[in-house]
Amino acid sequence: MITGAQALVAALKKQNVNIIFGYPGVAICPFYNELSASGIRHILVRQEQNAGHAASGYARINGRPAVCAATSGPGAVNLITALATAYMDSIPLVAITGQVSSDLLGRDVFQEADITGAAEPFTKYSYLVKDPADIPRIVNEAFYIAGTGRPGPVLIDLPIDIQQAEFDETDVPDAQHLPGYNPTTKGHKGQINRVVSAIKRAKKPLLCIGGGVISANAQNELRTLCETAGLPAVSTMMGLGALPTTHSNYFGMLGTHGHPYANYAVQQADLLIIIGARVGDRAVSAPEALGRRAKIVHIDVDPAEIGKNLGTTIPVVGDAKTVLDQLTQTGAKANCGIWMDDLDDHRRLYRPDLDPRPNGGINPKGFLRTVSLAMENDSIIVGDVGQNQTWTAGNIMMRGGKFLTSGGMGTMGYSIPAAIGAKLADPQRQVVAVCGDGSFQMSMCELATAVQHNVPIKIIVMNNHSLGMVLEYQTQQYNGNHFAVELGSSPDICALAAAYGIPSRCVTDDSQTDEAIRRLLDQPGPALLECRISPDEASR
Repeated sequence: MITGAQALVAALKKQNVNIIFGYPGVAICPFYNELSASGIRHILVRQEQNAGHAASGYARINGRPAVCAATSGPGAVNLITALATAYMDSIPLVAITGQVSSDLLGRDVFQEADITGAAEPFTKYSYLVKDPADIPRIVNEAFYIAGTGRPGPVLIDLPIDIQQAEFDETDVPDAQHLPGYNPTTKGHKGQINRVVSAIKRAKKPLLCIGGGVISANAQNELRTLCETAGLPAVSTMMGLGALPTTHSNYFGMLGTHGHPYANYAVQQADLLIIIGARVGDRAVSAPEALGRRAKIVHIDVDPAEIGKNLGTTIPVVGDAKTVLDQLTQTGAKANCGIWMDDLDDHRRLYRPDLDPRPNGGINPKGFLRTVSLAMENDSIIVGDVGQNQTWTAGNIMMRGGKFLTSGGMGTMGYSIPAAIGAKLADPQRQVVAVCGDGSFQMSMCELATAVQHNVPIKIIVMNNHSLGMVLEYQTQQYNGNHFAVELGSSPDICALAAAYGIPSRCVTDDSQTDEAIRRLLDQPGPALLECRISPDEASR
């Protein structure tokens, strides 16, 4: 005989889970009791939402579904923001929540919440376990669903009595044969041939790289296609880093906060090949007009995304890695030398604002360019949300590392817990979290997690004493009527870091940055660098 909690731990070990991010409570205690002797490492976060964000960072580096856990009621509800964040960015998570006893469901008892119902819009699938004997099958299915097709979060809700109940173990059916769930990975041959013909006819073809390329681990296939077919490429924010930013075929990040030459490329293209991107409003502001100017090829593993925001000429359903390889195998070559020269000219004309500020304060764009160049080629930069996100995405140099951020949901407070997860997934790589003073205060409690578990992430806080993105919007749209955006001068960020035992420094002038960056990156454990930024600094 085996209990439900024991079955859950055994099933997780069969999935090769070696780390779980969570926060316990009574309703999940049977599971935690078994977890204590399992050999699986548990990272105790300081708030449940951050367990989900940390699991997100871990999954994005590890490439497999990561696990987070919380108790019932408020613990489970706190996970919802992290689940929504992962859902929008297609991050594979398995979330385990405790629940009140089965016989009390629906009675509004202490710490009861209908978490499967509440989280339904933000999960790929969810389970409310009613029989402990189902646990091995459900865990097997959850990992398969989370990590295949378009990745996403799967929720398993476990009443406490189900965790405690005993049952006889049985064989677990193969999750790869779920009725009604059969993701398409290979592009239809006829559609691939149509794409090849379109490439050959186009005078101004352009690849648009989305986060789906990175999710599919298709960076090598993308680079091979770009080079063998001679295709120029731009990326969305989530696709940043799929091609090195220094690659001759890469023409920047498109969108509201993107590079002018990237947006020029999109506006002038006569063939746009979108790979693993939903083409949201921040990427293309007028999709209808774009659809009238150019032929659109949309490649995505999720058929629901194709044509949702932009009319599509040639739809291709399939995994980015497989489809890119299929296109390369055709030997297709673009005839667009004049177009490439035109794009090169526009890229050379662009002059980024990297100069030191003569009146003091840090130029965030130049600072982040310097940080990225000081880091190792395979390093990981985790951007938060707000002006710091646009400064980071628009100015870092990617040479084989990864850029993580909350692109679809735009969730403040993401960077520190996600950086912790990313560092635990690959301890040998440098990991830097970049946040504003607003987003820092949403997850600064996780400094304790980094210290307790000795996770040597580096944190950069861009401090302008305000909610900079909203302040900038109020300046532009409401005649400078700044309301509810000034954060004041507290807390003292360096004093706060010291309270956690984290070495820190504050820089106020660009002349101080080179030494400060070197000292930050050379610290053996967690470290923090505060940068004083003028509230007048613009996003672009």
